Amino acid sequence: MENKTVTLTIDGVQVTVPADYTVLDAAREAGVNIPTLCYLKDVNAIGSCRLCLVEIQGARGLQAACVSPVAEGQVVCTNNAKLRASRKMNLELILSNHNRECTSCVRSGNCELQTLCREYNVDEYPYDGKLSSERYDDLSPSLVRDNSKCINCRRCVATCTKVQGIGAIGVSGRGFASEIGCIYGESLADSPCVYCGQCILACPVGALKEKDSIQKVYDALASGKHVVVQPAPAVRATIGEEFGYPVGTSVTGKLATALRRLGFAKVFDTDFGADLTIMEEGTELINRLQNGGALPMITSCSPGWINYCEMFYPEFIPNLSTCKSPHEMEGAMIKTYYAQKAGIDPKDIYTVSVMPCTAKKYEAQRSELSNDGMQDVDAVLTVRELAKMIKNAGIDFCRLPDSDFDSLMGESTGAAVIFGATGGVMEAALRTVYEKVTGKTLENVDFMDVRGTAGVKEATIDLGGKTITVAVANGTKNAAKLLDAVKNGEKDYTFIEVMGCPGGCVCGGGTPIVNATDRAYIDLKAERAKALYNEDAAKALRKSHENPEIKAIYADFLGEPNSHKAHELLHTTYAARPKYKNHV
Repeated sequence: MENKTVTLTIDGVQVTVPADYTVLDAAREAGVNIPTLCYLKDVNAIGSCRLCLVEIQGARGLQAACVSPVAEGQVVCTNNAKLRASRKMNLELILSNHNRECTSCVRSGNCELQTLCREYNVDEYPYDGKLSSERYDDLSPSLVRDNSKCINCRRCVATCTKVQGIGAIGVSGRGFASEIGCIYGESLADSPCVYCGQCILACPVGALKEKDSIQKVYDALASGKHVVVQPAPAVRATIGEEFGYPVGTSVTGKLATALRRLGFAKVFDTDFGADLTIMEEGTELINRLQNGGALPMITSCSPGWINYCEMFYPEFIPNLSTCKSPHEMEGAMIKTYYAQKAGIDPKDIYTVSVMPCTAKKYEAQRSELSNDGMQDVDAVLTVRELAKMIKNAGIDFCRLPDSDFDSLMGESTGAAVIFGATGGVMEAALRTVYEKVTGKTLENVDFMDVRGTAGVKEATIDLGGKTITVAVANGTKNAAKLLDAVKNGEKDYTFIEVMGCPGGCVCGGGTPIVNATDRAYIDLKAERAKALYNEDAAKALRKSHENPEIKAIYADFLGEPNSHKAHELLHTTYAARPKYKNHV
């Protein structure tokens, strides 16, 4: 059956669109950008900000374009004196109880409210009311919530509830008394928040941000300690956006140079840790298949997912791989293997991870991820925080020469770089597990069935006569769907990959923030992942077990994968955690 379409006129431009479009969708097809604040494509369309008001011929009063359906022959005006005045007044009303300390705000220069105020010439504050709330919540190890900047757009609520299926953030009160906050307790630290940071990406202003670790890192660099840094795979595919590069541009060489110029003693690569993870995780899967163990085995690389599992699905804890995440593995190796090789006391080493993830800040503090009284990782910077440090240092990122990561833990394979995309951990594991189980060379290393941005993907893999079924989920809501299907006996898998963020690490809560209008036109998940897959395809080595530095660390230090020493340093435990009280 053919899809129904309608033809309407917007600002004199005739446009034919699907019948299920809204006026806002149709306007964008006609090349007209109607301003929005509360709207977030496929997530939040409630018409509450009243900035997308338009005139529709025959309608009574102005209509919100984001919730107004299109109709055949409709005539719409999006730009006249009345509409411009209405939008300006609505912006002034929003500002009346908004904390206007813009120059010191984390979102200054990338704030949707600030941008609209410039566009509509809002240069005075005719309405001045009391701030909706002065509550400032910084008790979480990962996130900060500043309600004095909240504009009640509810994008964070929709993201937390509709996209992630968690519901840690909600609305209390009605009308002028309504307020966005934690549904349970006074702080995000008291709620079932998994620290994924997707709410930060959704927020159009500075009401939500990551817990800042920049000063900690500056202090470490000035302390005389031996400070070692490692960036995650997704960082190279996202940080370029902070310096004007198009979405999906890989800037690996410039990233390594910038880190070195910031003064880090060694610049290693978390991709090495990803290859190390595959050696441990792949061997663990083979052991479970051959010797018995909880199946399906589920990946443990994503701390947002681990938090979610521990709070919402603790019955699956035995199924989790015992492997630490890649940057935690590498942190452990920096303070043991590297310290030994370099002749440095581990107590004098300070490890910094650059991550696309806000949940990593919590993960780094977990007592289970330590050795000899020292945390494996001392500080975690998001991509946004590292970009600030680079700018603060006056480094012209775009003009930097490319350089390589430092040796010993700087070499990686294509399997490691794709860890940043949903399905990447699964594909990397299958490349190694296939060869270890069959003893044959895997000629085609591209497992296309587990690629792509679908919420849940599954595939069957032939391991030399033994067929296994695998699944991949991205975003905690999709993880819940998959786990429920396993619990109900509807699905039977051998191996599952879960990433806590939609699209995987490339769209983690610590990545560059893209405004709602641009998000409607750009598939961030696909474009950023493409950068990683292109880098994988260009690598000479594409299987983790082929990495010469991985071979060396086992030969010189760890012995065999899953050895007693490897378990002591590279594996961990998990435990059920309460949802509704402080679990930090």
